[in-house]
Amino acid sequence: MSLSFMRMRRERVKSRRPASFRLGVESLDPRIVPASPHFVGAATSTVIASGALEVSFKEAGLGDNQNIDYTLTGDVSATFGYVNKGGNVVQGEPWEATDQTLATGTFNSGKNGQITATLTSDAPTPNLKQPNGRGWTLVYDISYTDLVLTDTTNNVSTTAPDASANTFPA
Repeated sequence: MSLSFMRMRRERVKSRRPASFRLGVESLDPRIVPASPHFVGAATSTVIASGALEVSFKEAGLGDNQNIDYTLTGDVSATFGYVNKGGNVVQGEPWEATDQTLATGTFNSGKNGQITATLTSDAPTPNLKQPNGRGWTLVYDISYTDLVLTDTTNNVSTTAPDASANTFPA
């Protein structure tokens, strides 16, 4: 009988203990916004053989699988001519434009929330006709200045260095 009394007492003691305290973990997904768009490093710019401008860049902090729109603006100045095999140049009139939208594009940030891409402008169009005869080659002197690359989705911009190319004979 004494043993049954002790058993009942232990059960009473256990039932009087407070329930164990457990921390609850709440999901932070709706409260954490990892997107903080910014360009990484400097953009680069190059005039390719056609006379078009290429600007390469990297942007991070975009969030996963986001479509981001970009616009490249700047000033372009170009002089065109034709040269024959003997090195004779037929000069053209300068072609100039300012505050021009040079290129636009849309890229996806993928699963890592960043974009590494290149925007390519159209090459300026010469405003002169090819001389009569054969063997004339188009030459140019092109400068792209005041280049600004803008992520128009997040309103973030960076500058790109000026670029130029000259194919006129020396």
